[in-house]
Amino acid sequence: MKNKETQEHKIEEKAEKIAEQKIEEAEQKVEDVAREEKLSELDILKQSLEEKKKEAEENKAEYLRSVAEYQTLRNRIEKEKSEYINFGKAKILERNIGIYDVFEQAMVSVRAGQDLKSIKIGLEMIYNEFSKMLKEEGVEKIDCLNKPFDHNTCEALDQVETDEVEEGTVLAVYQNGYKMQGKLMRPARVKVAKKKSEETEQNSSEEK
Repeated sequence: MKNKETQEHKIEEKAEKIAEQKIEEAEQKVEDVAREEKLSELDILKQSLEEKKKEAEENKAEYLRSVAEYQTLRNRIEKEKSEYINFGKAKILERNIGIYDVFEQAMVSVRAGQDLKSIKIGLEMIYNEFSKMLKEEGVEKIDCLNKPFDHNTCEALDQVETDEVEEGTVLAVYQNGYKMQGKLMRPARVKVAKKKSEETEQNSSEEK
């Protein structure tokens, strides 16, 4: 009986050892799996970081390339703009040179003491050349004399009380105004009619 109990006790101890061994093996496997998963996750993070670095370098290179292209485009535009301005100046000066030639001929006549008729012809030629140039460029003089004052195209420098014309009528033009392609270049500076005040009318009646 005692031998049987001893044998059973040995079996139980052996079973416990086996169970403990299995538990240790299971725990070790769990640790190994966890370690492998951590290593795998770290590799993924490292790979992702490398990809982000590569992407950042590519973006930086693209940005620097765009900046260089923009600077090149800007320089070309500035150059073309300067060329257009110089071309425009040359065209204007070319026309003015032609007018200067006519003016120079008129001055030669004046200095030579020739008759007024030749001087008048020379001045008319200059005037006509200027008028032609302005017309071709779309420049037109503002016609406002004896017309209602328009604040969009005129600037009133003086007002005169009168009952001979309607109030607001332009009586005189001190300096002509001009438009170019329908847009105002310079307003006309004018004198405008103003309605007589009661005091002025009363004084006029008394003088009569």
